[in-house]
Amino acid sequence: MPDAKLLVAFPTPSDTPFVVEHIAEEFTSVCPETGHPDFGTVTVRFVPRAKKDGGTCVELKSLKLYLQSFRNEGIYYEAVTNRIRDDMVGLMKPVWVLIRTDWRGRGGIRSIVRASSGDVPADARW
Repeated sequence: MPDAKLLVAFPTPSDTPFVVEHIAEEFTSVCPETGHPDFGTVTVRFVPRAKKDGGTCVELKSLKLYLQSFRNEGIYYEAVTNRIRDDMVGLMKPVWVLIRTDWRGRGGIRSIVRASSGDVPADARW
């Protein structure tokens, strides 16, 4: 079962706004209909709150372990994307966050799912 308790945050290093983007190219979960593995890329893009406001960033090893916790989970693409968004918001409370999942093709169909929180600027969207 995906476990948000695996996520660890550290204090943001700056009061000046900056964008962070983490890309996990080897994401795996399981199709709840067929039981077959789903493979994709997860991109987490966010602006942390300022240091003076208690802003935090996600620590990469914990993000890797968290994403790996989906490996045997029967879960739809849309649910994966929204769950990651909700867990990132719960951990960091960023100014904004944008999650994008790019799923490898199956049956001739590739899927891209996006979920966001906060006021994501137009130039930060894909």
